[in-house]
Amino acid sequence: MITVLDLAWQTIKARKGGFVGAFIAILCGTALVAGCGILMESGLRAGVPAQRYAGAAVVVGGDQSVHAPGGDALEFQPVSEQPSISADLVGKIAAVPGVRAAVPDVSFPAQVVGVSGASLGHNWDSTALAPYALRAGRAPAGPDEVALDADLARRAGVSVGQRVQVMTRSVPVSYVVSGIVALPETPRQAAMFFTAARAAELAGRPGRVTAIGVLSSPDNTSDTLADRVNAVLAGDHVSVATGVERSAVEFTDVGQTRTLLFLLAGSFGGYALMVAIFVVASTLALAVEQRRREFALLRAIAATPRQIRKLIGVETTVVATLAGVLGSGLGIAVAYGMRDAFASIGFVPADFELAVGPIPLVAAFLTGLGAARLAAWTASRRPSSINPVEALGEAAVQPRRLGRARTIIGWVLVVIGTGAATVPLFVHGQAATAISASSVLVNLTGLALLGPMVVAKAVGLVASILGRISRVGGYLAAANTSANTRRLAAAVTPLMLAVSFAVVIFYSEVISTSAAQQQTAQTTTADYTITGAGGVSPDVAVAARGVTGVTAATSVVRTEIMVAYREDKSFRIERTPAEGLDQAKGVLDLGVTAGRIEDLAGDTVALSQAEAGYLGKNLGDTVDFTYGDGTPAHARLVATFTHDLAFGDYVLPAAAVRAHTTSMMDSAVLVRGPRAGEALKTLAQRYPGLTVIGGTVTSAPLDGNQQFMLNLVAVGVILGYVAISVANTLVMSTAQRGREFALLRLIGSTRRQVARMMRAEALLTVGIAIVLGSLIPVLPLALLGVGLIGNPIMPTPLTVYFGIVAGAAALGIVSLAVSTRIGLRARPIDAIGLRE
Repeated sequence: MITVLDLAWQTIKARKGGFVGAFIAILCGTALVAGCGILMESGLRAGVPAQRYAGAAVVVGGDQSVHAPGGDALEFQPVSEQPSISADLVGKIAAVPGVRAAVPDVSFPAQVVGVSGASLGHNWDSTALAPYALRAGRAPAGPDEVALDADLARRAGVSVGQRVQVMTRSVPVSYVVSGIVALPETPRQAAMFFTAARAAELAGRPGRVTAIGVLSSPDNTSDTLADRVNAVLAGDHVSVATGVERSAVEFTDVGQTRTLLFLLAGSFGGYALMVAIFVVASTLALAVEQRRREFALLRAIAATPRQIRKLIGVETTVVATLAGVLGSGLGIAVAYGMRDAFASIGFVPADFELAVGPIPLVAAFLTGLGAARLAAWTASRRPSSINPVEALGEAAVQPRRLGRARTIIGWVLVVIGTGAATVPLFVHGQAATAISASSVLVNLTGLALLGPMVVAKAVGLVASILGRISRVGGYLAAANTSANTRRLAAAVTPLMLAVSFAVVIFYSEVISTSAAQQQTAQTTTADYTITGAGGVSPDVAVAARGVTGVTAATSVVRTEIMVAYREDKSFRIERTPAEGLDQAKGVLDLGVTAGRIEDLAGDTVALSQAEAGYLGKNLGDTVDFTYGDGTPAHARLVATFTHDLAFGDYVLPAAAVRAHTTSMMDSAVLVRGPRAGEALKTLAQRYPGLTVIGGTVTSAPLDGNQQFMLNLVAVGVILGYVAISVANTLVMSTAQRGREFALLRLIGSTRRQVARMMRAEALLTVGIAIVLGSLIPVLPLALLGVGLIGNPIMPTPLTVYFGIVAGAAALGIVSLAVSTRIGLRARPIDAIGLRE
């Protein structure tokens, strides 16, 4: 007795070409989801090997993330600055059973003058936490002595007994090199060591330490000791790390990378999953549609609707299982490829290792299988629901009318997407950019549902033109596309998606960046900007105000803060750019609408008008947020302003922001004084590494260029998958037309005429996709431009757009040309007997 599984397997073997497309869609979708899952898991338990803390069984540091009050476990944001903890915890930890010693580590930026690359200063006692070997000299004993790591000493060209210039947060100071220490491996970050008292003074955080390393007594495992320390410090808001997690406390970039990678992979993975489900569903729908004659015959010989659905479901399960297993393995390569791409733009450290475990692979496999089964159930409804009498007639011609529910949903989505496109007229900032992109996606979904209807209208406009241009190939192409709008819509939709998605993501970021730069140029009146690679000493702004010809100078300290927003009964937390300013009058114009920026001092804050309105805050109200290092803040609102694109939504006193940054330095100093250039350059020479630039360096939100590149990488991965699906769909839709090609040739059409017909169809397919894909983003981008820069015309050359169009055209034409060539290989008399 033949089972459904046997029948499904025989069908798959007999119709390999029909299932290859579904296999490729599920394979690539599973690989993409698995890659995102691996990155997400790596954010939880990956990193780099510890170095300075390698000898510590447990490391206690500040919280590396900030959670929303009352939010779920996944509602959090990583700290943007190095957190510190109370030095009083050293005694509490030392008293824990099994602790041999608790050693504090005080870290702060310290640079050897003339040596490139970032380095940190530490207290000498912290060398006990790492396998440092004293190669020469001795430990620093006085405030004017320092010990260098061997690699730093080599690059500085100094040895024991010589003097070296070290700059921390002020002018360089001369120190005697008392010793040289070395790790077994090349240090990931250069280090120098001072006496405990001198390190505490240079760090500038009395009573605070960066971390506490715990040395274990014999016969204690790291996990056991960590549990004991956790129990003692349960209410102190610290993180207790062992193993590879120690590097998250030791290296600021690793700790931030882990959390950011988890959040990015989660959000990106969710979108990738949505696209994968869309692609798999459309591919399976096309595969089922191409077999309509087969299913009609089964219905005519008494197969029940349930049997039809079961057959399609079992076939899909077999294909999805094979594709899912291979795709999960391929996801490992996808994860490493994305990690390397992120590393190339500086988002992820190049030495950040990934954690590859079974959970993401199994989850991706189950997700791909579930998406395929859902798509199969949806696609099987039509062939299983027609009655046997209508079956054979239904198989001959594709249904031209869309279902009522599909039509209504499609138009509702188009209306919602169009309405959302108007939001940037009323909301500015990153929210406007995000909503603009989302409106395009909603419109795309609606038009995908309305695809056959839209394509039919488009074909009706150009069909007569095709017939005039080419009396044979053009006529045949017009007739074919007019009679098979569903097939054409299946080819147009993914190509349209690729064009629209690429255009809106790229140009929305361009508009946002241009708006920030334009607003900065219009509202900043500084004649000079003083910058430095490692920051600018807070002393510089004070000194600049005393320079002859300078009428105003302000410190600018850029950071990111975390803000909790109430949503119904819970909170969500977001990172947002913030700036610290000091005596901004005469240099900056924030577009103040209420209050006075001059009142910024102590625990105060100025908010953009939009943010104040969203939070429901008025002058004098208390605004709650969290500094970049995880310290909660409660500031009094003293002013509101409108120039939020240039300055962000939060402006704070420079001293308050500086105290909660890793470097405790200024990001830049803006100076007003048209004739003070030479005097400022003389001042800058006292602080090696500073540069005086004429005009204003934009104070747009942090890492705008990196965020833009990050979006491009993420979008590139999605577009890569979409491109595969486009080629896959086009090949599938053409490869099944072998009998059609054979019939045309048997009734007198030449091979060349059929090829011309397919070239005309290819141009029609690509043309409709490009026109629709280009028109969909026009309104959202124009309104975004009006809202942000007051101009609906995009402020950039159209080179990128033409590149997107050329890529889409090449992809579509080549895919159709290759599949046509394959379809014309067989002799007509042989091909006419093939299955449909």
